[in-house]
Amino acid sequence: MLIAQITDLHIRLPGQKAYRVVETDAYLPPAVQALNRLDPAPDLVVVSGDLTDFGRPAEYAHLKKMLDALRMPYVLLPGNHDDRDMLREVFDDHPYLAGADTDGFMQYAVEDFPVRVLALDTVVPRQSHGSLCERRLAWLADRLGEQPERPTVIVMHHPPFETGIGHMDAIGLLEGGEGLADVVSRHRNVERILCGHLHRTIFRRYAGTIASTCPSPAHQIALDLRPDGPSAFVMEPPGFQLHEWRNGALVSHVAVIGDYAGPYPFHEGGALIDE
Repeated sequence: MLIAQITDLHIRLPGQKAYRVVETDAYLPPAVQALNRLDPAPDLVVVSGDLTDFGRPAEYAHLKKMLDALRMPYVLLPGNHDDRDMLREVFDDHPYLAGADTDGFMQYAVEDFPVRVLALDTVVPRQSHGSLCERRLAWLADRLGEQPERPTVIVMHHPPFETGIGHMDAIGLLEGGEGLADVVSRHRNVERILCGHLHRTIFRRYAGTIASTCPSPAHQIALDLRPDGPSAFVMEPPGFQLHEWRNGALVSHVAVIGDYAGPYPFHEGGALIDE
């Protein structure tokens, strides 16, 4: 099984720039094209939050047109820039969203593949930080308890660890991290926790598994590990991640979006090229 992850699209309408700089909607079609060109093709694309910039119906409608060009199924979960009700309304042909109202949260299980995918809602409406309350953690514990031997990936927007990027940690998962670690540590079948929010690739060992974040197909958070570093972004190469279930383990790759020279061969006539 091959899972592709994209995140933090921050879609605005054509011609509109996020933060006066980034025409975010211009960056998503190349990402979709890159995913569609992959061989083997992903079995599933997970889009891990901040789908739009302001959660407006027109932004979701514009996003849907672009994502529907994917040749493989995709699933969505909200980030702090999203509106759950608007997301459900526009993506009304995604039945898992309609059935994902668990105490008002957007959480669901994807059961169609060898690796089970659990979407966990960390959103606090109209706030930038994330939270996992007892109800959300109980939902996760119940789902993990249903199939304790099946390899499982948890997808959530806010990462459950500090990254060292101070202004992002200030709006990270501020509540429920200890409870999440307790639930996950009791289930050794959790292969990975896939997160968004950071617009960068970051990995951390967490509660007996690995938690990671994914780059954005648009702008990236500036890599600044000073405690008082400013809130800023950079136009580093956009990207996505691929997570392949291989020989009983999940193997992850970071892919850069764009056209670059190559690929070039290392060998010719059975020998390393030396000229």
